[in-house]
Amino acid sequence: MKTRRMHRRRRRGFTLMEVLLVLAIIVILGSMVGVFIAQMQSGAYEDLAKTQMGMFETQLGAYRLHVGSLPNTNQGLQALRYPPSDLNNPQKWRGPYSEKDIPPDPWDNPYQYENVSATQYRMWSWGADNIDGTDDDVIVTNVPIQ
Repeated sequence: MKTRRMHRRRRRGFTLMEVLLVLAIIVILGSMVGVFIAQMQSGAYEDLAKTQMGMFETQLGAYRLHVGSLPNTNQGLQALRYPPSDLNNPQKWRGPYSEKDIPPDPWDNPYQYENVSATQYRMWSWGADNIDGTDDDVIVTNVPIQ
């Protein structure tokens, strides 16, 4: 009878080694989930930047149809929201082409815009590192507009 009681007492709890093993497994699984979520967030930010710049591309096309040219680099994307003060013929501007102010990119930086030629522009986001010209920059448009 005593052996049964002693045997039951020993089986009631977990050993320190078992508890540590379970904690180690939980930590490993938690870190794997954290890495997965961070990668998904990074990809979602890039997709959001591409989507927003795609909307700007459509708005730039409407701007070009009305005004006859793309905004210059100094006018930038703000020309989609407010009429530029240096337009040759301000009556051609029929905006605003964007219903809201131009938002910052997902990393809270302004989108970059450069007028390359009469029919070509370059638009990009600095990406997660907030530095221009690095591998994580998101460049959507760098092709001539027909």
